[in-house]
Amino acid sequence: MSSADAQHPAAPRPSAWAAFHHTTFAVVWTATVVANVGTWMYNAASGWLMTNLEADPLTVSLVQVASSLPMFLFAIPAGALADIVDKRRFLILIEIVLTLFAVASAVLVTLGRMDPVLLLLFTFLLGAGAAFAAPAWQSIVPLLVPKPDLASAVTSNGVGVNVSRAIGPALGGVVIGMIGIAAPFWINAISNFAVIGALLWWRPPAARSTALPPERLLGAIVIGFRHARYNIDLGATLMRAVAFFFFASAYWALLPLVARSRIAGGPEMYGILLGAIGLGAIVGAFVLPWLKARLGPDRVVAAGTLGTAICLVLLGAVHRAELAVLACVIAGVSWIAVLANLNVSVQVALPDWVRGRGLAMFVTTFFGAMTAGSALWGQLASVFGLPAAHFAAAAGAVLGIAATWRWKLRGSADRDLSPSMHWPSPVLTLDADADRGPVLITVEYQVSAGEREDFLQAIRQLSRHRRSDGAYAWDVFEDAAQPGRFVEVFKVASWLEHLRQHERITNADRVLQDQVRRFHASAEPRVTHLLAAQFPE
Repeated sequence: MSSADAQHPAAPRPSAWAAFHHTTFAVVWTATVVANVGTWMYNAASGWLMTNLEADPLTVSLVQVASSLPMFLFAIPAGALADIVDKRRFLILIEIVLTLFAVASAVLVTLGRMDPVLLLLFTFLLGAGAAFAAPAWQSIVPLLVPKPDLASAVTSNGVGVNVSRAIGPALGGVVIGMIGIAAPFWINAISNFAVIGALLWWRPPAARSTALPPERLLGAIVIGFRHARYNIDLGATLMRAVAFFFFASAYWALLPLVARSRIAGGPEMYGILLGAIGLGAIVGAFVLPWLKARLGPDRVVAAGTLGTAICLVLLGAVHRAELAVLACVIAGVSWIAVLANLNVSVQVALPDWVRGRGLAMFVTTFFGAMTAGSALWGQLASVFGLPAAHFAAAAGAVLGIAATWRWKLRGSADRDLSPSMHWPSPVLTLDADADRGPVLITVEYQVSAGEREDFLQAIRQLSRHRRSDGAYAWDVFEDAAQPGRFVEVFKVASWLEHLRQHERITNADRVLQDQVRRFHASAEPRVTHLLAAQFPE
C-alpha cells in the first residue's frame, strides 16, 4: 500500500441494508411487504382461476394485460398528482379505494359469480388503483431515508416486492388447495390495512415552503413530458427499460400455462414457480452490491438481460418441474439485477419538483412494455405454441442489449439536484398577472473571438436544462454588427411558470450555468424579461 493510500483509505462501501437503520423506512417497508403478499396471492389466484374459467392462452395472458395496462394508461396523470398534492393523504385515499375493490372481487368469487369478463374487470380496477399509487409510492422513498442511503432503499424495496413474491404465490397455492379459491381474494383485501395503518402513523418532513400556487394538472403533465424529453439520463433509462421489460413479460404472462400444460402441475406448482422467482430475486439482492461495484450498472443490466434470455430458453424446453424451478430462480436473480439498477438510475436523474412525473414516465414505460409484450407472447403461443413464444422472446432480449447499449445508466447520486435558488428575483415595472404570457427571457454574452466554439458547445448543453425546467423554446443568436455578442433567448408559457422556473434550478444546473458565464467578458451577463404585450380591445 502506498503512503497516499495509507493517508486516504478507501471509504467503506455502504451496506446494502443501510435503509433499515431508519425506523420510518423499516415500518413502511414492512407494511408494504404484508400488503404485497396479499397482492401476489391475488395475482396467483386470479391467474389460476382464469385457467379454470377459460384455458385459451390468449385469454390467460389477458390477466397480465389487465393488470399492467392501467399503469400505462394512468401513471402519467398519477405522477402529476403526486407532484401537486399531499402525497401521504393521496396514498391513504388510494389504498382505501383499493381495499373496497378487493372486497368486492372476493365477494363475487365466494358467491361463485365471477366470470372471465368480471375477473379481467376487477384485475383492471385493482391495477388502476395501483397505477395511481405507484408514482407517489416511489417519490416518497427519498423522504424516508437520507440521500446516501437512497440506493439501499430502492434495492430494499425491490427485495420487499420479491420477498412477497416468494411468499405470496406459494402461500396462495397452498391456501387455494386447503381452503378454496376465494381465500386469497379475501386475504388480499385484509392485507391492505397494514399499508393504511403505516401511512396514518407516518409523519413526513415538512415540504419546502413556496409562495407560488400549485401547478394545474394539465400544465403539470405537459411540463412533465417536456422534462422527460430533455432529461438525457431519464431518457436513457427508459430506453433500456423498454428493451428489457417487453421481452421479460413473456415468462410472466405464460407461466400459468407452463405450470399447467408443460409440467402438468396444479395451483401449488404455479405458486412454487412464482415463489422461485421471488427467492431468486432475494438471492440476487445479496450479490447485487458486489456485482454493481465490479461491473457498473450498464453491465449488470446486460447480464440480467442475458439471464432472462436463458430463463426463457429453459421454460420453452421444459418438461420437468425441477428445470422449471431452476429457470424461475434464474429469472428472479436477473429481474432484481435489472429492476434495481433501472430504479436507481431514474431516482438519481430526477429533481424533487418533477420526481413524481419522472417516475410515472418510468412506470408507464415499464407497464406499457409489459402489456404489449404479454399480449404479443400470448398470441404467439396461441398460434405457434409455448416453446416458440419463449424462444422468440429470448432472442429479442439478446438483440435488445446491443440495440440499446449506447444509452448509459446513472448508478449513484453524484449530481446535486437540490434547488440552488440562486436566480435573483426579476425587477418589474409592469403589473404581471400570474397567467400573463408568454414570457421571453434574454441573456446577453460578450465572448472573445478565440472562445467562440467552446462557448457555443457549452451553451448547447445548457439548452437542455432550460427546456427541462420549463422553457418551450430556446435559441442563441450572434450579433452580425458586433463581434462576440451573443444573445440567448428562451420562452416560458406564463409569468407564473417563469417564477416556478426560478425554484426549479438545481445546483447541478448552476454549475453548468457558471461554466457558460465564464466566457462572458464582464462580471454578469445582462438578463431581460419581456412579457407579451396586451393589446387594447
